[in-house]
Amino acid sequence: MQENNIIIEVNHLSRFFGEKTALDDITLHVKKGEFITLLGPSGCGKTTLLRIIGGFLTASEGEIKIAGKEVTQVPPHKRPVNTVFQKYALFPHLNVYDNIAFGLKLKKMSKADITKKKMKAALKMVGMTDYEYRDVDSLSGGQQQRVAIARAIVNEPEVLLLDEPLAALDLKMRKDMQMELKEMHKNLGITFVYVTHDQEEALTLSDTVVVMSEGRIQQIGTPTDVYNEPINSFVADFIGESNILNGTMIKDKLVRFCDTEFECVDEGFGENVPVDVVVRPEDVYIFPESDIAQLRGVVQSSIFKGVHYEMTVLCNGYEILVQDYHQFKVGEQVGLLVKPFDIHIMKKERVTNTFEGKVIDATHVEFLGSTFECNTIHGMETGTPVKVEVPFQKVILQDNEEDGVLTGEVKFILYKGDHYHLTIHSDWDEDVYVDTNDVWDDGDRVGISIPPDAIQLTKVETH
Repeated sequence: MQENNIIIEVNHLSRFFGEKTALDDITLHVKKGEFITLLGPSGCGKTTLLRIIGGFLTASEGEIKIAGKEVTQVPPHKRPVNTVFQKYALFPHLNVYDNIAFGLKLKKMSKADITKKKMKAALKMVGMTDYEYRDVDSLSGGQQQRVAIARAIVNEPEVLLLDEPLAALDLKMRKDMQMELKEMHKNLGITFVYVTHDQEEALTLSDTVVVMSEGRIQQIGTPTDVYNEPINSFVADFIGESNILNGTMIKDKLVRFCDTEFECVDEGFGENVPVDVVVRPEDVYIFPESDIAQLRGVVQSSIFKGVHYEMTVLCNGYEILVQDYHQFKVGEQVGLLVKPFDIHIMKKERVTNTFEGKVIDATHVEFLGSTFECNTIHGMETGTPVKVEVPFQKVILQDNEEDGVLTGEVKFILYKGDHYHLTIHSDWDEDVYVDTNDVWDDGDRVGISIPPDAIQLTKVETH
């Protein structure tokens, strides 16, 4: 990638709000003329990153360059960027024309220049040519958004930052504005950096999607790559609907899941290695039960979604989500088939909980800031550093926080077809991963206990 093709460089950027890490070592390079979208759930850091690029927040660590110049400490009005905010931030006492002209007046352009060239071009670009003397309060949400965009592009910035600009619009207007934004980007040829939590919007608009979670970048890629080749279970779950299942890579191009062997196209994972398997619901073929079925099951639910039916099929104890134009009714026996190319294999991020700990006495170990009882420890003295391993399914969660050895909050829930895989952020500030059949909600406070026989210790050799 050529250096002169890069307009925004974000290098090792972090931002802290007190004890909370909002951005954790972000590095991102944006090309000239690119439409790049920062995508993620609420609280993932996408708006914080956009505001730091715009100069509305300062970075705690790292640097930002725009058009080759270091701007980490430069105020917003001196950066070659303009921002369109979620709440539009129009001036209610000014009409459409004066709202758009405001930025040009700040640049001390003559009245003739403002009127003739730039204003007409900006109004035309957003389809508001006949609205220049209207009061902004009399405009609809979509029209106000157009005025905000016109005000941003009239200054001809090198970069346009857009912070969830369509969030306040109704569904049909959002779809229309998406197409208009895409067309605008093509005509202007400037760089768009766009923030949204709407996956479909990101896939529709972008050249490049940056998926974020908990202050970190998870994956950067084209919409097709991010959808078809998710890098981990968070991306697979967040972008579109997915069946994410535990599997075993038997050998190259052969994987086992749902107690059945499937041919696939993935290689290089090794033999008999635990993996995560992703199959999109639209890639599962469903038909009346027959000999060509790889899986057989019974329809558990069937919902009409407008274009297709969404059905859940129970096969060998696993629930498989299927989308198809044909409806199969609840209780029907059906066959399922998945083609090799439609099976995506992901390396497992972890296969057990691993913590750093130390021996307290013959039957106790300290980790996660707490003391846990364990099976009798042989050959290790008090204070010996150990690696602690705890299987996901052995962690016990309690409704009543006080019943746990320590407490935490449910941060991420992933359904794996026959159980839930939860990420619990403990109050010790470390994550605990749990496999359970119990239903929990995001944000639930829980007590965490670990039985003695679930704790496996390995001595850490210190040099």
